[in-house]
Amino acid sequence: MPHDTPLISTIVGGLVLAFIFGAFAHRLRMPPLVGYLIAGVLVGPHTPGYVADQNLAPELAEIGVILLMFGVGLHFSLKDLLSVRGIAVPGAIVQIAFATLLGWGLGAFMGWPTGGSLVFGLALSVASTVVLLKALQERRLVETERGRIAVGWLIVEDLAMVLALVLIPAAASIGGEGHAPVEPLSAGLNRLFGLDLGIGGMIAMTLVKVALFVALMLVFGRKLIPWTMHRIAHTGSRELFRLGVLAIALGVAFGAAKLFGVSLALGAFFAGMVLAESELSHRAAQESLPLRDAFAVLFFVSVGMLFDPNILIDRPLPILATIFIIVIGKSVAALLIVLAFKKPLGTALTISASLGQIGEFSFILAALGVELGLLPEEGRDLILAGAIISIILNPLLFFLCERMRPLLDGAKREDVVADPAPDADAIAAQEEMPPEDDEVHPTALSGHAILVGYGRVGSIVGQNLKSSATPFLVIEDSDKRIGELKAQGIETLAGNAVMRETLDLANLSGARSIAIAIPNAFEACRIAEQARSVNPSILIVARAHSDAEVDELTHYGADTVIMGEREIALGMVDRLAQVHHESVPYEDRHGPDTIMPTDDPPPERE
Repeated sequence: MPHDTPLISTIVGGLVLAFIFGAFAHRLRMPPLVGYLIAGVLVGPHTPGYVADQNLAPELAEIGVILLMFGVGLHFSLKDLLSVRGIAVPGAIVQIAFATLLGWGLGAFMGWPTGGSLVFGLALSVASTVVLLKALQERRLVETERGRIAVGWLIVEDLAMVLALVLIPAAASIGGEGHAPVEPLSAGLNRLFGLDLGIGGMIAMTLVKVALFVALMLVFGRKLIPWTMHRIAHTGSRELFRLGVLAIALGVAFGAAKLFGVSLALGAFFAGMVLAESELSHRAAQESLPLRDAFAVLFFVSVGMLFDPNILIDRPLPILATIFIIVIGKSVAALLIVLAFKKPLGTALTISASLGQIGEFSFILAALGVELGLLPEEGRDLILAGAIISIILNPLLFFLCERMRPLLDGAKREDVVADPAPDADAIAAQEEMPPEDDEVHPTALSGHAILVGYGRVGSIVGQNLKSSATPFLVIEDSDKRIGELKAQGIETLAGNAVMRETLDLANLSGARSIAIAIPNAFEACRIAEQARSVNPSILIVARAHSDAEVDELTHYGADTVIMGEREIALGMVDRLAQVHHESVPYEDRHGPDTIMPTDDPPPERE
C-alpha cells in the first residue's frame, strides 16, 4: 500500500482536528463550527505544520453541501416552496441588489475595476446554505414558517448565483477585461450554425436548461425516485436502502450540474424535495444523516484552509467595512424587506440573522473573479476573511435578534397604549393584521402536566390527557402541529423546550409532571436536567431507544423512562404466555377513550 495517501490524510487530519477544536469550542459555550474553522486554519498553507491537500478538501466539502441540501429537500415540499415565493423571490432579489451595490461601492473606493467590484458585491450578497441550515436545525426552525422563508430565500439566491456564474465570464469576455469559455450549448450552436447568441442568448439558454431540469424532476423525478426507493425498501436490505439514498442524492446532483448547468446543491435539493412526497422520506433522512454531518464538517475545514490570518493585521479597515456590509447591511436590508411584506417581527428577525453571513457561493465567485482577472487577490482575501468572521459572529447575531424581539414587541405595545383615542379605521386595521405566528405568552395553569413534543407518541399521550380532563399544555415547534393543536383547543407553547425561557413560560415550577415525548435523547436529557433543578418534586417521564439512553435520562433526573422496544417485547411475551402457559386471559389495556394511532402510521418527522 502506498504511503502517500493525500485523500486519507486530508479526511483524517480535518476530522480529528475538527473534533478536538469543536469540543473546545463547545466547552467554551461557543458554536462547534468555530472550532472547525480554526482546525481548517491550522491545516492550511498559511500556518506551520501539516498542510492538507487544498484540491481534495473543497471537493469533499462539496459532498457535504450536496447531502445537506438533499436533507433539506426531504423536509421542504414543493407546496412549502410555492407558499413562500411571494416573499422569497422579490425579497432575495432586492437584498442581492442592495448588498451588491454596497460591495461595488467599497470596491470602487479601493480603486478596483467595475467588473471586479461587481463580483465582490455579488460574493457578499449570497449567504451560506450550510451555515443557515445549521443555525435553523440547532433552533429546530427548519419546518416553521420562518425556516421555510429563509430556505426559500436561499434557493432564490442560489438560482441567481447560477445565472451569475454564466454571465460573469461572458461579460468579462465582451468587456475586454478577461477571457473565459462561454456557455457550452451556445458555443455548440455557434460552431454548427454560425449563430452568435450573445449575452441575451446565453441567459435564455441558462434559464431554459434550469427550467428543463425542474420540469423533468417534477414530472418524471417525483414518480421515478419514490418508486425506486420503495422497490429498494421491499428488498428488506438496509444496506441497499442506504446506498440507494446516497446514489440518488449524489447522482441527481452530479447529473444536474453536468447536463443542465445547475449547481450541485440545487440539484440535490430538488432530489430530496421529490422524495419528500414518499412515506420513506423520514427513513431516507436518517440514513443520510451521519455522512451529511461528517462532510459538512469538512466544508468548514476547507473554508478555514483558505484563510490567511496575516490579512487581519495588514488590512484591518477593509475587513471591517466588508464585515459591516455582510453582518449589518444585509441584515438590516432583509429586516426591512420582510417587515415591508407585513410579516411578523419574529420572522423578520430570524431572516435577517440568517442572512448575516456568506459562504460557499461566495468562494466560487471569488475564485472565478480572480481566474478571469476581474477581482484582485486582495478581494478574494477580504471575502474569505468576511466569510469566516461572519460565520463566527452569526450565532451572536441570532442571540441578539432573540433578545431584541421582546424589547421591540414591548415598544410596539407601549405605542398602542399611548394612543388615547384610536379611530375606527385604525382599530379595524389592527384587527385585520395577522398575528405573530410564533408569539408565546405565559400559561395560567398550575398543578398541570407539561407535554414536550406532539408526534406519534406525544399525540397519544395528549389525547389521553385530554380525555381524562387532566390540565396540560404542549410545547411544540412545528407550525403545522401548533395549528392543529390550537384548532383542537389545546393550550400550546411554540418553542423549543431545551430553552429555559420556554420552560418558564410553561410554569415548570408549578407543574406536577412533565412528559418528554421527543425522540432526541440529548435534548431530552437537557430538558429533564432543567426540570429537576427548577422543580425537585416534579414527575419526569421520558422515552428512550436503548438501554444507554435509559441510563442517561435517569442520571439527569427522569423518574420513569419507557423504551419502546422493551414495552413491545413485554406485550408479545404476555400474549404468548396466554397460549403456552395458560396464563390469565389477555385484556386490552387501552380504555375506550384511549386514542390509538392508525394502522401503519407514516414515519414521524421529529
